[in-house]
Amino acid sequence: MESNKYLDTLKKYDTELNDTVVKDEVEKIISDGFAQNNTKEVLNFSLGCIDLTSLNPTDSDERIREFVNRVNLFDEKYPQLNNVASICVYPNFAETVSTFLEIDEVDTTVVAAGFPSSQTFDEIKVAECSLAVANGADEVDIVINVGQMLTGDYESMCDTIEECKEACKDKIFKVILETGALKEASLIAKASVLAMYSGADFIKTSTGKIDVAATPEAAYVMCKMIKAYYEQTGTRVGFKVAGGVRTPEDAVKYYTIVKTVLGDEWLTKDLYRIGASSAANNLLSAIEGETIKHFL
Repeated sequence: MESNKYLDTLKKYDTELNDTVVKDEVEKIISDGFAQNNTKEVLNFSLGCIDLTSLNPTDSDERIREFVNRVNLFDEKYPQLNNVASICVYPNFAETVSTFLEIDEVDTTVVAAGFPSSQTFDEIKVAECSLAVANGADEVDIVINVGQMLTGDYESMCDTIEECKEACKDKIFKVILETGALKEASLIAKASVLAMYSGADFIKTSTGKIDVAATPEAAYVMCKMIKAYYEQTGTRVGFKVAGGVRTPEDAVKYYTIVKTVLGDEWLTKDLYRIGASSAANNLLSAIEGETIKHFL
């Protein structure tokens, strides 16, 4: 029988959001703030918030070593710019990244716990988190069980998040909501609250592995709930946008949403991340004023 604690927690927050109203509010935020935030300073900040991602079936130790090497070389080649925040890979490459990464300020991030579908045994999810940490992961990203969320089985979903959080020990723990599958603003709001309640250090939009990934509307809803959660608990939870963030314009839009809803306190890489691959080269090119393909 479902514990009432999850329903009681949700009652503390206004999660009954109207999708049309959310869309209108997002359009206004971007319209009002985009121009003033479309600067090289914001692009450089955004570059420094990227979890540089390689999640391909063709990944190999050799490719990941070269991927890491591009990050190692960045500080020497572009000392005036921010390096990425972390390198994000599958858990079997955690040791490769942590071994070859030479930049102390860049973390090793892995996706784990049955990524991207979260459809496997809980024991495997927990073991994967533990193994990732043992092999050098500084940060672990997991996905909620979307099926459980959609059917209202909050207890099963949250129990798994809590078990994975415990397995990750003191490492940064990010929970992916897969907002494109939740679709409705009210469901995204509820999932945000439940993930934070269950121990997420960050909540993240998407895996990037389904057709609908991050949207400004989903980001807005998640940021609203992060703010509400902070006001209720005093705990600052980070926000990560991922999936489909490719252009400098995308980066400025999400920066504008975070700045408007959460404020400057969240504009650090400790509380804001961008999960991306191509965005790093595109931001670098926009900052430098020429096409650059430094990152793989």
